[in-house]
Amino acid sequence: MKFGLFGAATAQRSNNPDVDSSAGFRDYIDYVIEAETLGYESVFIVEHHFTGFGQVSATLNLLTWIGAKTSTIRLGTAVLVLPWHNPVLLAEQAATVDLLSGGRLDFGVGKGYRHNEYEGFRIPMEEGQARFEESIDIITKSWVSNERFDFRGKFWSYDGIVVEPPTIQRPHPPFWQGAGHPDSIRRVAARGHHLLLDQFASIDETVRRFNIYRDAMIANGFGFNPLQVGVARAFFVADSEAEKDAAIERRMVAQKRLHDISQRPDRNNTASIMAFSDTREANEEATLFGTPDEIIAKIQRLRDQGVEYILLNGGGTSRENLRRFASEVMPAFKGVAQRRAAE
Repeated sequence: MKFGLFGAATAQRSNNPDVDSSAGFRDYIDYVIEAETLGYESVFIVEHHFTGFGQVSATLNLLTWIGAKTSTIRLGTAVLVLPWHNPVLLAEQAATVDLLSGGRLDFGVGKGYRHNEYEGFRIPMEEGQARFEESIDIITKSWVSNERFDFRGKFWSYDGIVVEPPTIQRPHPPFWQGAGHPDSIRRVAARGHHLLLDQFASIDETVRRFNIYRDAMIANGFGFNPLQVGVARAFFVADSEAEKDAAIERRMVAQKRLHDISQRPDRNNTASIMAFSDTREANEEATLFGTPDEIIAKIQRLRDQGVEYILLNGGGTSRENLRRFASEVMPAFKGVAQRRAAE
């Protein structure tokens, strides 16, 4: 079984010259460097804009810096929101990260779900899916074409281009898509892309989505590898019920902030990631919060249904949390994938 990280750095906005706005980013980079030494497989970093609380906006820039300071951990985006980018420029930037990192890029993409971001870019949210699909076509063509090509689309057109540099991974870095609705999951599988499942859905709902993807991949002739699905989960290794309760309360506050900045004016945001329940019981069910034994039991429930790859969001950069998970939880699943393959 494999465990990676999912999340973001934050930079404090301040007019105070005594405040180091880069401290949060540097702390996150050091956190990822230590994660590599502890045996974590990957780091997937978000892209967000206009939050007011300093989330990562230039994801590939941050991953380039992390890639230069690490040697084995895979460098993922979760997700780059394609409707906001010139797809050819993005293909060039991503290829550069793949080249410089020695082929460690996992290219996670999505159409976005936060209304305030679409509004800030003055892009109609209703165009999101069409822009997203066209961008994937352009980026894929850019990476697999060795000769110059033209492209005519609804949103983007190009004449006589060839994207440089080439990627190391062939035919290109793996695409990962965030999706939750059944039809969206089937669109991911129709392209043979890998799947990212959000951290808010219950275990039962996560397994249902996992199975939809597995069945669609097989039906489309791609076969299925459980490591093609990354399941995001918040994690906190607690010593007591009180510590776990406090972690759940912090998470619920963060959920409310996410909901408030993401919602449409008509309060009708139908994105699957917005469908979470804000009750304490739902948060306890959907997270890996608790003692090591409690966390192991939850992961076992996922593993019993075929899940082999979990992406952990610590809600911060606690080294103690990172180390305890690596030393007290991960050993319970070492060699699990190999044993299952041999059965």
